[in-house]
Amino acid sequence: MAAMATDLPQQPVATSVEPSNMNSGVKVLAESTDLKSIPSEFSFVNEPTGSNSDSIPIIDFSLLTSGNPDQRSKVIQELGKACEEWGFFVLVNHGIQETLMKATIDRSLEFFDLPEEEKRKYESKHVSDPIKYGRGSVITTSDKKIFLWRDFIKSYVHPEFHCPDKPQNFREIIFEYAERSRFVARTLLQGISENLGLEEGFIEEALKLDSMFQLFAANYYPPCPQPDQAIGLPPHTDHGLLTFLIHNEVAGLQIQHNGKWFNTNSPQNSILVNTADQLEIFSNGRYTSVKHRAVVNNQSTRISVVIPNGPAPDAIVGPASPLVQRDGRPLYRPLKYIDYVETQLSNPVDGKVNLDYAKIQDN
Repeated sequence: MAAMATDLPQQPVATSVEPSNMNSGVKVLAESTDLKSIPSEFSFVNEPTGSNSDSIPIIDFSLLTSGNPDQRSKVIQELGKACEEWGFFVLVNHGIQETLMKATIDRSLEFFDLPEEEKRKYESKHVSDPIKYGRGSVITTSDKKIFLWRDFIKSYVHPEFHCPDKPQNFREIIFEYAERSRFVARTLLQGISENLGLEEGFIEEALKLDSMFQLFAANYYPPCPQPDQAIGLPPHTDHGLLTFLIHNEVAGLQIQHNGKWFNTNSPQNSILVNTADQLEIFSNGRYTSVKHRAVVNNQSTRISVVIPNGPAPDAIVGPASPLVQRDGRPLYRPLKYIDYVETQLSNPVDGKVNLDYAKIQDN
């Protein structure tokens, strides 16, 4: 029996804005020769980064596709443990060519170097726009508005493909990178399904993964004169199943583990993967959607490319029925995925508000 989706609460919208001192976005503001301190609109209080001797788990993707059943069984157990205990892992030997990953980063950087009038063609007018360019986005907290130290471009790339026409070959490169990422994501999800003890093909059918939703996002974080007083992205969780992140080898992603924030480090040509909200919901809480944030620095521009991989837009996502039977009750209410996405994109960095709403509270 199909569960009915629950409507999500309305949230304030995160918009791209133009205060008087940043008419052309954070990139242009950061390139100002007379910039010695950040404008007050960017002031953000960061929780301190802790020292942590633990290291993020490393998952060898090649063992998932190995013909050796013992190796495959071992890596599936490691994958499940990483999703349960960390919500993050470093993926190596994933089969996506290093040249393609570099081209994806390089073309993303070239997009931000385009003339401002070219980029403004993609300024978002509605949260459901398939391509969105943002400059100096603002988030609304309970008591004030805060500007983020980043520019970004986002586009829906599956099941329908959208991408800016420039720079040259941008569309072709993003199409190929998204396609190859999709294969890797579906293979990981098959391993995750096995780790959860679900029947073969269950997750594919339940979440309609042939039409899985993918979003491409490139984030531009220029050097900041006061990096300890600004933020690229505040603490948040992601809306999908698995999020892939690559970058230009400039650190900036921090994750929360055991109540502390610490830096992530990843080998060259690896992918940082985090479990996201829909996987926590689908697993009935076995897996964790962990908060993470993007901090900035005063030395180098950081570029990150993020691919959230989610269920089909029209999929109704709730805890997997075999897990509910095993656990005795569902811990989350079912929600239509695209509604969840667009609600979170309207205010994408408000902690875990959607996930918290999806949880069924004890009476």
